[in-house]
Amino acid sequence: MRRILFIMAFTLLVASAQAQVLKPVKWGFTAAKKSAGLYEVHMTATIDKGWTTYSQWTPEGGPEPTVITFNKNPNVLLGGKAKEIGGMKKKHEEAFGVDVHYFSGKVDFVQVVKLKKATPTTLTGKVSFMTCDSSQCLPPEEVNFSVQLK
Repeated sequence: MRRILFIMAFTLLVASAQAQVLKPVKWGFTAAKKSAGLYEVHMTATIDKGWTTYSQWTPEGGPEPTVITFNKNPNVLLGGKAKEIGGMKKKHEEAFGVDVHYFSGKVDFVQVVKLKKATPTTLTGKVSFMTCDSSQCLPPEEVNFSVQLK
């Protein structure tokens, strides 16, 4: 009986060790000071070959758009919605019935922020996104971030 339990436990251990977690999008977060109290916050997605992620402007009914949420900070003013810098493509997807706006390779979401007082502070938030390849879409994922504005 012990031997059977040992074999079952060993089999489960080997199977779980071989399971691969797909993470085709890697995120980087930085802040660049542009002038006194004015910053650009860069949320950069590096996307594995063959995968795509979606624009903030992807229409309803399509895949989940990228959504950037900033936590409240009384010393920070946001300057509109983040710009998307990268080679956005559009394609009509029959599976969704809409024109899909997507990126492959790399996309940089850039948010302009202004400090109310010239005091160093931390800006935090999250990016929610979805990614697909030609045969599958992964469930939407959230990545938390924190950048120093100094």
